[in-house]
Amino acid sequence: MGIPIPNLDDRRFQDLVDEAKRRVQQRCPEWSDHNVSDPGVTLIETFAFMVDQLIYRVNRIPERAYLRFLDLIGVTLFPPAAARVPATFRLSAPQENPVFVQAGSQVVTQRTEVSDPVVFTLERTLQIRPCEWTHLATSSGGRPPVDRTDDVVDGRAPALFGAQPEPDDTVYIGLSDAVPGGLVLLRMECQVEGVGIDPRDPPLAWEAWDGQRWATCEVAHDTTGGFNTAGDVELHLPEEHEASVVGVHRAGWIRCRATAPEPGQAFYQASPTLRAITAATVGATGTAVHAEVVRDEVVGVSEGVPGQRFELLRRPVVAGEPLVLEVGADEGWQEWTEVASFADSGPDDRHFALDRVAGEVVFGPAIRQPDGAFRYYGAVPAKAAALRVPRYRTGGGRGGNVARGMLAVLRDPVPFVSGVTNHRPATGGVDGETVDDAAIRGPLTLRTLDRAVTAHDYEELTRGASPQVARVRCAPDPHSPNGVRVLVVPTLPNSGELAFASLKLPDRLRADAQRALESRRCLGARVVIEPPFYQGVTVVAQLRARPKVVADSLAARATVALHDYLNPITGGPDGAGWPFGRPVQEGEMFAVLQQLQGVEMVESVLLFAADPVTGARGDIVKRIDIPPDALVFSYGHQVRVTRS
Repeated sequence: MGIPIPNLDDRRFQDLVDEAKRRVQQRCPEWSDHNVSDPGVTLIETFAFMVDQLIYRVNRIPERAYLRFLDLIGVTLFPPAAARVPATFRLSAPQENPVFVQAGSQVVTQRTEVSDPVVFTLERTLQIRPCEWTHLATSSGGRPPVDRTDDVVDGRAPALFGAQPEPDDTVYIGLSDAVPGGLVLLRMECQVEGVGIDPRDPPLAWEAWDGQRWATCEVAHDTTGGFNTAGDVELHLPEEHEASVVGVHRAGWIRCRATAPEPGQAFYQASPTLRAITAATVGATGTAVHAEVVRDEVVGVSEGVPGQRFELLRRPVVAGEPLVLEVGADEGWQEWTEVASFADSGPDDRHFALDRVAGEVVFGPAIRQPDGAFRYYGAVPAKAAALRVPRYRTGGGRGGNVARGMLAVLRDPVPFVSGVTNHRPATGGVDGETVDDAAIRGPLTLRTLDRAVTAHDYEELTRGASPQVARVRCAPDPHSPNGVRVLVVPTLPNSGELAFASLKLPDRLRADAQRALESRRCLGARVVIEPPFYQGVTVVAQLRARPKVVADSLAARATVALHDYLNPITGGPDGAGWPFGRPVQEGEMFAVLQQLQGVEMVESVLLFAADPVTGARGDIVKRIDIPPDALVFSYGHQVRVTRS
């Protein structure tokens, strides 16, 4: 399939004639006869006919010529973005001394019969710090924490909450040291006294001090039943965990806070007690990127002329960190700097450009000036000088968005580390831009001229800022007369149920978009980049299945169909994402469900507006109106299937 025919110039014969007559009126007002009988008008029509034919032919230029045109105006393909994942390295046993996992260590998914392993590389050296339990404090009724360490040591089994537990009653657990990013095991001896709760769903929230606030800890597992039996609690601590003072003791504090029960959730009628507690570090979590690291690759030998190109052995090169090139010289290896353009490079600047998609290192050209001399845009490596790249990353793409628990193999063994896993799915992997997409972007680049003036300009420049931008909409800021709100939706999985947290803008995406618009916005414009408002929508439906159709399978397919249709990126009537401000109507849900294979009849559909954060559901409605700059979020659908 070839590139779609672009419309570089949509003017036609009559448009050209009218434009020429307007220019005649402006520049030659004494020419007043514009009738077709006038010889001058005949010439205008003749030239308009010829230009019309030229435009027709230009709009049908061959694919190769069009691609050269894109190169000419500086349109290059976006490289793929690499997925990132929190990789948890688990110790074979708690250690007395810190254990280090070096940056560049590779972890992979299991190889299967149909797919090769997906390789992830640790971004920064990870330190697994040891710790032990040192202090305990409790707080109830909003009072300051009270030290209970001696009560635990003496076996007096102190109460963890107040005599009559209330929300926000808190127990503080002090560790001997802060454990940034650590996986901490708390082994506790409790007895069944915290009655009144469901031990499978206790109203508890674990948090750790990160230097500024109490940050949420993820619970790997909890076998204490809400402090009601002897068991273990494993916690993923935040990367910014810091030591602090609670009461009179300084320690690496974590805390467990009783939370207000949700609807249908039970709460403590009596306080749980603690007989004994120990703590140990059993692992730590660091960020791994979907890329392989290539080290000390020699890319070639310079010929001593400008405009040289050298290909890397592996491509594409993952975006995100600048490439360093080393050029051999008499005094050793010289570092050269990657630049986006040679426009500001002088003859002594050690600059090079990198085509990350093609994996090409490009040196600056020499341009002949009117006086016959050459101007060098960037220095030229000396003849016979060796060129090498100390380190670069190759990989990226949507294939790196692996599911939770898929990382399982340590390709580079680490002493005292027994295994690795990921407790959250990998996100952020986006395939590189296709030639077809770049061909569509070319005319838009010419129109905006790299400046943000109209709302459409802001949207197009934001799309070009990062491959992780899935959708964007520009709207005025109601709080500022010069404000511009750029609403961005990040790239998400193609289908199925979405986690509301995945719609949060990644810091890297927000920074890339802010950087791209800051230098292109109009003077005085205040640009705010944020996610749009999402209106939660819940559908409760009852279907009648055809004979021999498995009810559970049909219910699962119906739920997926509802999630897909109400998807902010791939949903909607045309599959291009739910339109901003488009209302959700009950009749549409009937149509989505009725077309499923195996459905005899859609017996009922109930439509609710929902809060995707709290889960609160509104009344039954026939139509949910969406604000003009908002999207829908598919939340908590329920489908019941009956047989004929």
